Order: sequence, then structure tokens, then C-alpha cells
Amino acid sequence: MNKTTENGFSSGMSYEDWFNLGKSDAWAGKPKVPPEQNSQAASMYDLGYSEGEITHPPTQTRKINQ
Repeated sequence: MNKTTENGFSSGMSYEDWFNLGKSDAWAGKPKVPPEQNSQAASMYDLGYSEGEITHPPTQTRKINQ
């Protein structure tokens, strides 16, 4: 999943980077903003965003009832 995007803007971001950005945006409660110039990168961003909506960020702590 490390293939670099091949858009005209040479963002240098891999598809995995887009996936992680989407997940991070979901965790931060940011609006979904996939890249418009690259459909594959946009798809990876959407996948990450969707996964981020259903999982908790790694920095979020959960209270344990004792």
C-alpha cells in the first residue's frame, strides 16, 4: 500500500499516507476532504476516514471501572 500517488501535483504522499490522513481527520472530528485530483488517493482517504469513525484514536484513554 506504499505506492506513491501519480497526480499532476506531485504531492509525494503514498496511498497509505492518504489512508492515515483520513483516519486522523475522522479522529480529530474534521470534515471529510479527500483529494480531488486523484481518485485512488481519494478512495484510500475515504477508507481511512470510515475506519477512523468506527475506531478510537490511539491517544484516547478509556476509563476502567474497578
